[in-house]
Amino acid sequence: MTFVAVFLVNAALSFALSLVVAHLVGPESFGRYAVALSISVVINTALFEWLRLSTTRFYSERVRVGRPEVQGTLDLLYAMTSALVVAVTAILLAAQLDLGLPPALLGAAIALGLSVGLFDYRTAQARARFLDRRYAGLLLARGILAFALATGAAWLFPDPLHVISASAFAAVATMAILRDRETRLKFRFDRALALRFARYAVPLVAASALYQLLPLLNRSVLAGRAGFAEAGYFSLASEIAVRLFQNLGSALDLALFQLAVREEERAGRAAGERQVARNLALVVAILLPAAIGLCAVWPSFEALFVPASFRGEVAGPMMLAIPAFAAYALVQYGLNPVFQIRHRTAPVIAAAVAALAVNLALLFGWPGAFGAEGVAAVQLASLAAGLVVVAAAALLVRAVFPWRDLGLAVVASAIMGAALWPWREAFPPALGLAAQVAAGAAIYGMLALAFDIADIRRNLAGLMARLRRAKKH
Repeated sequence: MTFVAVFLVNAALSFALSLVVAHLVGPESFGRYAVALSISVVINTALFEWLRLSTTRFYSERVRVGRPEVQGTLDLLYAMTSALVVAVTAILLAAQLDLGLPPALLGAAIALGLSVGLFDYRTAQARARFLDRRYAGLLLARGILAFALATGAAWLFPDPLHVISASAFAAVATMAILRDRETRLKFRFDRALALRFARYAVPLVAASALYQLLPLLNRSVLAGRAGFAEAGYFSLASEIAVRLFQNLGSALDLALFQLAVREEERAGRAAGERQVARNLALVVAILLPAAIGLCAVWPSFEALFVPASFRGEVAGPMMLAIPAFAAYALVQYGLNPVFQIRHRTAPVIAAAVAALAVNLALLFGWPGAFGAEGVAAVQLASLAAGLVVVAAAALLVRAVFPWRDLGLAVVASAIMGAALWPWREAFPPALGLAAQVAAGAAIYGMLALAFDIADIRRNLAGLMARLRRAKKH
């Protein structure tokens, strides 16, 4: 329950951050902020994500004690990569090249990518060792600090430079305050391990980096065509959607994929693949109703929370961003693990290449790719293409699919959506939002229990048993 509470608080803070920053800085500055944020995400993904993935796949408490060279290799690889980023940044800033953003903002974006990369690596270590309290503490502390510092910077200095800098400082401060004080084992570097990590994770990182190029490309091109204000409208819709689905997906992934790895260690590859299938059922059972529910409540949500300067301009892009990033989350957290557990990552790259190819073709070849809504349509088509490719690849390798749970999740979500849709604008915003959320949760929850989607009855029984044991102790 502590982990769930921390996740909910962190998700709420992350979800609110973009809305508050948008309100304080306005559409044009938010457009610049969004482009800088995309740069930091690309840097984090391209250069540091492979360390996080290698940690979740190859690191555990048993490995930490019995094979200290694993952590030693990971630590040194991170230090080397960080040094490379700092050196390249210094060269770029010294060269005074025109890269579309002010040099200070570009430097802050790179610093944010570096600091978040290290934070993600440390949280992955805690999760891999099943140190739930440390993991939850890191997430909660960073969420609170990032929200307080970034929104405070936006209020005092309504400029994206200060907001991005405050976000970077929040990640560093969290790690400094909650640093690991355990006695460190003797670590050493192992070149063979480094190559193994690279062979495993670099293909996955290449795919993620290609996906992360899409928001940067779309935001930058839109800003060039229609101005930073239009890019701000598009970016706010994307940020709301991506933060919702990324929070849901990453919370599931850090817990569920680790379970698959543990099952593989205990009972072999087939057991790990069966756990991946169960994970996929749970991912779909959560992402699908979340997407349909957000579409249903959007008019009330927009009236209550979207800044007045964005209101009306965000609705169109939002209805396209929700299915786009739900599809992306399904690929990342539901289907990619099919290939991660098998060490077969070529299909993951193929899906990302397909998404990028569709995005480029439509962005530069389709006359409708102008304005926030047009670029949002391009984004949806590209991420849908990636989903189709990776799903087809999973079928070709005869992955285990939980067809019953997937079908029932679709049916339950459709029933929930049909019940909510006629009431989208029937009530005042606050009452409407509260009523729709309560009704949607009740309808889907009852259907999930009735159909036993993703083994919800067994999972709830296990949760209740753990709570009773916790109370006794």
